Amino acid sequence: MMRRILAVGALFVLGLGAACVPKAPPLAGGPAPAVVPRLELPAGHTRFVFGWSYEDPDMRGRGDGAIRAAAPDSARLDLFIAGGLGGATAVLIGDQLRAPGPDAVRKMVPPPPLLWAALGRLAVPPAADTVARLDGDTLRIDIGRGSVWRVTVAGGTLKRLERIDDGRIVQSVRRADDRHVRYYDASARRSLDFTITSVDHNVDFDASIWSL
Repeated sequence: MMRRILAVGALFVLGLGAACVPKAPPLAGGPAPAVVPRLELPAGHTRFVFGWSYEDPDMRGRGDGAIRAAAPDSARLDLFIAGGLGGATAVLIGDQLRAPGPDAVRKMVPPPPLLWAALGRLAVPPAADTVARLDGDTLRIDIGRGSVWRVTVAGGTLKRLERIDDGRIVQSVRRADDRHVRYYDASARRSLDFTITSVDHNVDFDASIWSL
């Protein structure tokens, strides 16, 4: 009897978790050539300064941060918790992410394709199955089958990158405008929001920033 109660409880929790993960709608728009646009970092070195807030079922925090990016494929993320209570650091080179520290800190950092998307760079694994739809100046592309990357581009700018598994949007990055970026992991109910306060181009970086 107890095993049955536990089994029913586990199924209820799993069902509740699935209900929290939104279904992916069909691609909107008319058929378009299945060509994935090249969306890259700004040339040279760029520094993004921002305020951030993070929340999951177990913790929340906010503070200031910076990303130093070097084209074509290197970036360092630093998050400083308000009140001088520590922070998180990660270095992303290509698709290799290094984020030392405890799990509670590392889970604040989005996975590589979504961290790149936060900076407007599209870097997802190639896949043979690619479908595109065009709606006005908005291009939507599904890359892959089963596990899908959904790309939304408007006006030549990356607006959204979503990871879809079994028809549900499990993770996403949304760039509402040039200042506001939101990462959301629906399965874990965790979010990281950036409000960009300044962008500096052609800045100098010491080579030591890539070592952690």
